[in-house]
Amino acid sequence: MASPKKIRVIQLIDSLEPGGAERMAVSYANALYKKTGFGALITTRAEGSLKDQLEEKVVYGFLNRKSTLDFKALWHLKKIVVSNKITHIQAHSSSIFFSVLLKIITPKIHIIWHDHYGKSEILDQRPTLALQIASLFINQIIAVNYKLEDWANKKLWCKKVEYLPNFTGINIVNTVVPTILQGENEKRIVCLANLRQQKNHLLLLKVAKIINKSHPDWTFHLIGKDFNDDYSIMIKEEIKTLSLAKTVFVYGSKDDVSAILNQATIGILTSSSEGLPVAILEYGFHKLPIVATSVGEIPMVISEDEGILVESDCISDFVVALKTLVNNSTLQNKLATNLHKKIVQNYSEEAVLKLYLKSVY
Repeated sequence: MASPKKIRVIQLIDSLEPGGAERMAVSYANALYKKTGFGALITTRAEGSLKDQLEEKVVYGFLNRKSTLDFKALWHLKKIVVSNKITHIQAHSSSIFFSVLLKIITPKIHIIWHDHYGKSEILDQRPTLALQIASLFINQIIAVNYKLEDWANKKLWCKKVEYLPNFTGINIVNTVVPTILQGENEKRIVCLANLRQQKNHLLLLKVAKIINKSHPDWTFHLIGKDFNDDYSIMIKEEIKTLSLAKTVFVYGSKDDVSAILNQATIGILTSSSEGLPVAILEYGFHKLPIVATSVGEIPMVISEDEGILVESDCISDFVVALKTLVNNSTLQNKLATNLHKKIVQNYSEEAVLKLYLKSVY
């Protein structure tokens, strides 16, 4: 196998607004810099707060792409690739299409598509034609769960497809104003999830209403990008309707995830569909006990000795599971400790990067 120092990879992502794919792009840029001495990340359409989490010496660029065929942005990307002697483009999610344009004008570049598609429960509805065409130019596909790996093998024309799990670790934070969660210490329940419909915050609110009646001193904390769209408005209206203003708190995007999780007692995820959510890995890494829906790759990560899983959209089961944890600190510690060990062994930066370098080389 070639020396890792001979590989020079740019992470390509459409924006650096907080999200699972965006966090992984930053994590790979940082991890590769620490491992190989070179890391780089380019955003195509927008910057974002995650830029502050890049290691200081990671090469960074912003293309300010305005359209699908933005030739000014494309030549800017080519200039960065050439000047930094880039060997590989690791394109995350939809940025794959722009990387294909680069491949056309820079044929020697090696394209890795990192597929983070989160709707693994409805892959049969995923559009395929554009991705099939793009796959002719892709050298390797990294899928974040086994369902995506199977889908790519069956639907796309790239010959090298491999599953690699997401990974987590302590995030760099350059913010001067730390997030302080509302509520009482040791009675906070946190949910790391952008305000998207597939995250099913309505289920969370229904659960919160029931928990509030039996445990009024426990609070819920929603951390994730607020798109200020119809779904976001609906969630906020429901909080008012259910009289949960002093129980459920919405914070929006936050960069200091580690600091936030260190203030929490339990981590939850109420999603109706998932891939391999980074939130679950971050909960485990920070030693939080978990209640989550049994969707996507979550059951592959969490066994009955490491957390509590319930069927999607089952309010009663979720309430029972959450009450079980709330009422049993011994169980909290047991599940959190067991999951933390698994995350460190299998989903840490060191563990996954070792597999990544072996795969890429």
